[in-house]
Amino acid sequence: MSSIANRYADVNGVKVFYREAGRSDAPKLLLLHGFPSSSHMFRDLIPLLAERFHIVAPDLPGFGKSDMPGRDTFTYTFDNIADVIERFTEQIGFDRFALYVFDYGAPTGFRLALRHPERIAAIISQNGNAYEEGLSDGWNPIRAYWQDPSDANREALRVMLTHETTVWQYTHGVQDSASVSPDGYSLDAFYLSRPGADEIQLDLFGDYRNNVALYPAFQQYFRSHQPPLLAVWGKNDPFFLPAGAEAFRRDIPSAEVRFLDTGHFALETHAAEVAAAISGFLVR
Repeated sequence: MSSIANRYADVNGVKVFYREAGRSDAPKLLLLHGFPSSSHMFRDLIPLLAERFHIVAPDLPGFGKSDMPGRDTFTYTFDNIADVIERFTEQIGFDRFALYVFDYGAPTGFRLALRHPERIAAIISQNGNAYEEGLSDGWNPIRAYWQDPSDANREALRVMLTHETTVWQYTHGVQDSASVSPDGYSLDAFYLSRPGADEIQLDLFGDYRNNVALYPAFQQYFRSHQPPLLAVWGKNDPFFLPAGAEAFRRDIPSAEVRFLDTGHFALETHAAEVAAAISGFLVR
């Protein structure tokens, strides 16, 4: 089994933590996590793929073991997060790679694809949305904040940062909650409890409206470049509906779409199935 190295890169003064595995001459695969997680979410997936691929999984700025700059020195927008990850890929020599996107990893990764389509060999979207029909009613409190960024609407979103909500995100839609290790959501809750992390996450909730505004641009990229795409989706996700996975076929007719009987964090229960799907897809 290939070992996993834990490394840091300095990206314009932001220290980015990342996990790396596999041979340096193997096909490259970039794994991008979502909210409120970190590259720790790939702990079961990486060993299943590392014999065939050169894998890198960074923690986004403000998440996990990467730096969490103060809001006075770093503006927490998805544009700025994508800037850091774009430069990070350049520093580590990821000039062409397959892209795995989950949750917040999708608006980050799809920005990379818009900027440098020649660098994207393929896309795996695991509950990484790019279509309005993929957004459930669970987004309504955040939509209310987009429409009226009042203090009251911002405060109403703090419930999404609680330990209880984090556990619920991991266990909702899972057939047996006992199959979900507490390690992932406990670590996420720890990172969310750091001083200042709450305001950063609330800023990102607000900025997510700009991701939705970019959906037409993402979709135009799909139509124009026809990247090989696999959507492997936890069908019981309370935030990103199966319709969001099916929609990829509208713009990429050859897209492969697979549904798993689980929730948002599909790797917690179906890492082996996701790994098998990725391996078969990338070989094809």
